[in-house]
Amino acid sequence: MILFTFFGSLMIAAVVAIIFERMGITHNGYVLSVLIALGAVIVLFFLRSLFHFRLGSPGLDAILGSAAALILIPVESTRRRNRNRRR
Repeated sequence: MILFTFFGSLMIAAVVAIIFERMGITHNGYVLSVLIALGAVIVLFFLRSLFHFRLGSPGLDAILGSAAALILIPVESTRRRNRNRRR
């Protein structure tokens, strides 16, 4: 049962990342957004299993964790700073 929860959470994170990119909330690119969302869900899944830290159901944890990570990690501003340094 734990594996279904884990892989389901990863699928939800990927869907949330793609939705955020299509809506224009983030401008990281699809691959980078999916990686950020997957990392956040993995961290939340381990917090859930090791320390019993829960925000709700596993699906709600996946949605909240991936959305928070995509909003809080500003990858676009880092790219702009690196482009300006090269010029």
